[in-house]
Amino acid sequence: MDSEPLQIPLNQLRHAFELALQHIEASAGSAVALEHDYFWSVPGDELYDVLNEPRTTTIGQLSESWQHLENLLADPDQAVGYHLVWLADLLRAIVQDTTQGGTPCGDSRA
Repeated sequence: MDSEPLQIPLNQLRHAFELALQHIEASAGSAVALEHDYFWSVPGDELYDVLNEPRTTTIGQLSESWQHLENLLADPDQAVGYHLVWLADLLRAIVQDTTQGGTPCGDSRA
């Protein structure tokens, strides 16, 4: 499973994010209501170890992730890389709540 690291140009990632967010906004409006607050989370050191089943799961909270992002908006100088994890928590929940079953249209992957 060793291979070259995947290189993601951040300007392209930002553009893809904007396009996806525009799509959600066009269908859901300027705000989304999330059905659930708590979710299962796999710790980072186990997340990409796909040869072994996670030994630990933790519980995350969407309202807590959102609070961290609101704090960032209030004080941008406090930005840390982990804000992307909190953002990812919310993005996954938005997809789950705004699409059928959380899978892309025409995509049979679960």
